[in-house]
Amino acid sequence: MTVETRRSWWIAAIALTLLFVAYGSIFISVVALAEMAKEYDNKRAIPALAYSLAWFGGAVGGLAMGPLAERIGVRWTVSCGAVMAASGLALSAQGEIWQLYLGHGLLIGALGNAGINAPLLIYTTRWFDKNRGTALALVSSGQYLGGAVWPLIFERVIADIGWRQTMLYYGFLEAVVILPIALLFLGNRPPEPADALGATGLSAKSPTGDLGLKPKTLFALLVMANFLCCVPMAMPSAHLVAFCGDVGLSTRTGATMLSLLLGCAIISRQFWGWMADRVGSLITLLICSLAQACAIAAFSLTQDEAGLYLVAAAFGLGFSGLIPTYILAIREFFPAKQASWRVPTQLLLGGTGMAFGGWFAGYIFDQVAFYAAAFAAGLIFNVANTVILAFLVYRQMRNRRQSLPIAAE
Repeated sequence: MTVETRRSWWIAAIALTLLFVAYGSIFISVVALAEMAKEYDNKRAIPALAYSLAWFGGAVGGLAMGPLAERIGVRWTVSCGAVMAASGLALSAQGEIWQLYLGHGLLIGALGNAGINAPLLIYTTRWFDKNRGTALALVSSGQYLGGAVWPLIFERVIADIGWRQTMLYYGFLEAVVILPIALLFLGNRPPEPADALGATGLSAKSPTGDLGLKPKTLFALLVMANFLCCVPMAMPSAHLVAFCGDVGLSTRTGATMLSLLLGCAIISRQFWGWMADRVGSLITLLICSLAQACAIAAFSLTQDEAGLYLVAAAFGLGFSGLIPTYILAIREFFPAKQASWRVPTQLLLGGTGMAFGGWFAGYIFDQVAFYAAAFAAGLIFNVANTVILAFLVYRQMRNRRQSLPIAAE
């Protein structure tokens, strides 16, 4: 008997809305990266590191916030997260480097988005069984929906009042929107049927079957692959607006291009979720990894406006299925009771990869003064990710063939 009801999709829509608002906070420094760098001796690695710290802090904080939400309820972690993120924006707006880093890393990241992202994703999976991949794709699109909408707004607002005031106003908006929604609509965890588990701890009902790996080995490979894919994933997201300025395009063009990238990610993520529900998580991850590798390579070779719009769209279409499908893999291969720590751990490695990739691209640019080298470095990480996923798919297909009954002669 399925746990899915009409309320399940209502919960998914609420979670999508909350993530859409919450993740607008990290895109202010992305849109204003070049402008902020002027206040720090034109060192782009400084505002880029603030963006990275927000991702890293959110990932580290998720390790505590996931289990905490299980104990006290997701409404409280989300509500506190909104207040902390608003406080982080207020602190960052003061402008000193330490304030920028502390505001983004601790308040927006570890105490803010960490209390919103991981708890909401885990909470959503409790409401679904048959369409869990589709639901995760929908909810996790909140981050990209924010990235598609907010940069266009921030570009105009920053031009009018500056990045500091933009941070202050947005922090107030975030708290005012998220607090009442979380308190009113996020209730207790719904009941969930127990997973059918074999002796290894892997799901016996998994459509991909047993990979013939110990749970610790499989989990280590998945989190390692997640880190490797997120390093190149962060580079265009964090630096596309600045990259456009370097090749002679306007900030507004860069913001529009970033919105196109993330808008395509929203659309394609729904397809990847649908596909993962039907063919399994590993094959979906491998296809997405290959698509991201092609797009990141194209970024290093393209500088004209039309070409960059095309590559940005292709990148969004390809990479968008990766993060939610890693979470689906955790729910596919491991018991539901372990989700409260395995999912945040997976998000930690992904967030660390995003943090490193955003900073690393800025660091390489500061050394060589062009982004092609950064994108080429990202491609190396992507290839390593593809190798791990190809190995897991190979194990899956080999074991599936071995499990087929042999026809009598």
